[in-house]
Amino acid sequence: MNKLRTALATAAAAALGLAALAAAPAQAAAQPAFLAASQMPPSSTPWTATQVFTGVPENGGVLCAPYKIPAQNTRYREFSTELDTNGVQVTTVARTEADAVKLVDTLRAALAGCGPLLERQNPGLQAVSASHGKLAVEEGAWVYSLDTADPQIGISDVHLFSVGRDGRTVTLVRWGQMGDLGDAPLTAFRTTTKTAVNKLH
Repeated sequence: MNKLRTALATAAAAALGLAALAAAPAQAAAQPAFLAASQMPPSSTPWTATQVFTGVPENGGVLCAPYKIPAQNTRYREFSTELDTNGVQVTTVARTEADAVKLVDTLRAALAGCGPLLERQNPGLQAVSASHGKLAVEEGAWVYSLDTADPQIGISDVHLFSVGRDGRTVTLVRWGQMGDLGDAPLTAFRTTTKTAVNKLH
């Protein structure tokens, strides 16, 4: 289960990215902005944020859909607290808006089917994915949860995910901690998601 928790914490959001966006000859396009630590859902201890890195998080994969998308033209920022709560935001600018739509569809399908896939890969694990609807922000954002538990060792984890789009720019946000869905700040995470999408451009 520790191995699974590590995979969830490091893989959950990552590997967004399509072909690099060609910059105009005179000036490059402005980079999308990222969430600040204070814009993550409230926690009992303060959030801290890393700098914004180029590429994708370490394992290079989207949870339950690893390595489907190359890391080109992608950046990310990781978040953490002192109490085993963590998160990440990964943002990509696609070559065309049609490519961005396809990327959103790929990520939504992966997140919606994540629970059953993890159960097949990890006998004895209980994993439930759920959709929590669409948010009215720019071209839309969608929220999902993943609730996992291993009855044999008594460990449970919950993750919230969102995928949003503004034109050609796609962002994925993940929040996670020990516990179950009842412990997750779903309403606050929706606010975080809207903020993330509004900050893109």
